[in-house]
Amino acid sequence: MISSKHVARLLAGPVALLVCAAAAAQPAAAVVSTPQVRAELVAHAPEGVAAGKPLRLGLKLEHQRDWHTYWKNPGDSGLPTTLAWTLPAGVTAGPIEWPTPRRLPIGPLLNYGYDGTVLLPVAVQVPADFAAETLPVRLHAEWLVCKDLCIPEAGDFVLELPARAATAGHAALFEATRAALPRPGAGLQASAEVQADALVVRVTGLPASWTGRALAFFPETPGVLHNAAKPETRWSGAEWTARLALDPHRTEAPATLPAVLAAEGQAAGLETSVAVKGPWPPLPSAQAAAPAADARAATEPGAPGAGAYAEPPRQVPLGLGLALVLALGGGMLLNLMPCVFPVLSLKVLGFARHAADRRALLGGGLAYTAGVIVSFVALAALMLALRAGGEQIGWGFQLQSPWFVAALAVLFTLIGLNLAGVFELGSVLPGTWLAARARHPIADALLTGVLAVAVASPCTAPFMGAALGLAVTLPAAQALAVFFALGLGMALPYLAASAWPALAARLPRPGAWMAHFKVLMAFAMFAAVVWLVWVLGQQVGVDGAATLLGVLVAVAFAAWALGSASLGRAARRGFGAAALLLVAAALFWALPSWRHEAAARTSAAGERWQPWSGERVAQALAEGRPVFVDFTAAWCVTCQFNKRTTLGRDEVLDAFAGKRVLLLRADWTRRDAAISAELARLARSGVPVYALYAPGGGAPTLLSEIPSVDEIRRALAALPS
Repeated sequence: MISSKHVARLLAGPVALLVCAAAAAQPAAAVVSTPQVRAELVAHAPEGVAAGKPLRLGLKLEHQRDWHTYWKNPGDSGLPTTLAWTLPAGVTAGPIEWPTPRRLPIGPLLNYGYDGTVLLPVAVQVPADFAAETLPVRLHAEWLVCKDLCIPEAGDFVLELPARAATAGHAALFEATRAALPRPGAGLQASAEVQADALVVRVTGLPASWTGRALAFFPETPGVLHNAAKPETRWSGAEWTARLALDPHRTEAPATLPAVLAAEGQAAGLETSVAVKGPWPPLPSAQAAAPAADARAATEPGAPGAGAYAEPPRQVPLGLGLALVLALGGGMLLNLMPCVFPVLSLKVLGFARHAADRRALLGGGLAYTAGVIVSFVALAALMLALRAGGEQIGWGFQLQSPWFVAALAVLFTLIGLNLAGVFELGSVLPGTWLAARARHPIADALLTGVLAVAVASPCTAPFMGAALGLAVTLPAAQALAVFFALGLGMALPYLAASAWPALAARLPRPGAWMAHFKVLMAFAMFAAVVWLVWVLGQQVGVDGAATLLGVLVAVAFAAWALGSASLGRAARRGFGAAALLLVAAALFWALPSWRHEAAARTSAAGERWQPWSGERVAQALAEGRPVFVDFTAAWCVTCQFNKRTTLGRDEVLDAFAGKRVLLLRADWTRRDAAISAELARLARSGVPVYALYAPGGGAPTLLSEIPSVDEIRRALAALPS
């Protein structure tokens, strides 16, 4: 029987790693950089930090080309940037002083925001009794950055300002921003009258230099005007008149409308408050407005809310305890996933090899368990750290890299060739390495656990989806505890088999059958290589897959030349040198193909399935059509199994057609920030995920990771008729 001492030794390492990873905090800095934006916390205190002295803080955003963030009223889509300050007692920060925005047309939409470099400043008030030597500033900022897609990003910033010395390193930036801030429109007289489906605005008292120029009207209140509709404007002497279309899905009927007027060629606008003479037309009913508002929010590709719903998905709320139980059960079921079979064959061989040695069997089981748990926790810690840094990734993210896929294919090829007897490790590895391996067989078991996690992580077994979706929203310690339970569940059957005498007694004894079983398992490894080559082909195209096959042939030749026991030493040296040159040439040839971001990724959607996008979902729902989304990836074996079984059956496709369901596939084979954001909205962090959206607002229904025909039929039957 397994003793408590053995259990304590098994868990000591993973628990220590869990505690250390939970305690490690992401260090805040003055700069946070993403591929889209460089964000920096800056300050301007030309006379030091003291009561009554000018002090401003600000978030400086430097956008990459064609990317933009949003004004206080983002327009037809988007979200404004938010700043949350942590300052010493008595020190207060005012609201954002928004620079005059610019118009950002996006297809049929019009947004308001900023590109290039922009500073969002705030004024800071220091109390009279402030006597500290420094002013510590902490800021948590969140912004939405958009191009063809939208990515929600965030950053934590820290700055230490000397109280007795001037801080003026960004004086020019603050001065330029001050010049771009809208000025109070002293002397302006603005009024508006509601006329049918438009708001007619009249403004007098404008600067003489503005007369005759094109003006832009930026309403500060969203949900009033149809921003993208072209206004009808004219000048009558010094009076400017504009007929602005009302939003057909209007949510506001204000008595006054604060706005910024900007003239063509002028950096700064003028603030005004437009008195509106009603009566306003009745607001659209909430029932009619909900799907339309969701459609507008999702029209910009990749925008948050692209799933066109306001509620969270319908699901049972999870607590940490239930999440741990689901993770444990999901980990055990991972052993039944086809992507894990090839590696588990190595574990079966190890069990058979040590079946008569109880001590070696137990040691191997404990080492394998430790390797699985440590690998799960380490991989989860890396994923959580990258997500905290703004990366849009989820579980299985490592297989979104063509380099990792290619490396795994090479490793599996070598393991398969070794099992098939093409080469022997004794002919390749130095004698000291083999001696160490013989003295420390536990290391083999531990590394087998690591390898099992590397190939199992892309799979999502039943119960895992909800547990992992909750884990990425929890604090670090609790999140890593969920992944700890997942690893323990995966290793538990082998730990029990190695520790329970009755099970160990049933294991087959070593014999001639092992030689045949090794060769049989070689074919399982080669089958896994076929899958990996296909995954790479989905990522970088057929040329990339062909170059990987060339690399594998070169690696196989090198393994035979260097490790064949039937070749003499001189022959191995000659063939080995040629083989290494061949491997180098193959890698040189492969590099350009694998460097491409996404060459002609073929769509498996076929005629019935279409590629997913937020606007497709929104448009279909606005038209009254249900939508079924298959969140999938080429490297997800469970996804491919479902695609070729349940989701490919004629009766299922006919059931979808009978309900006029739009079928969409969200392909996550390569990293896609829009899909990552949508999965996060669904409280999931990996694939497969199957979501059924019903018209009329509401939350989507999430199906299980391996849906049955009956489950899909029940979900379709629940749709409103």
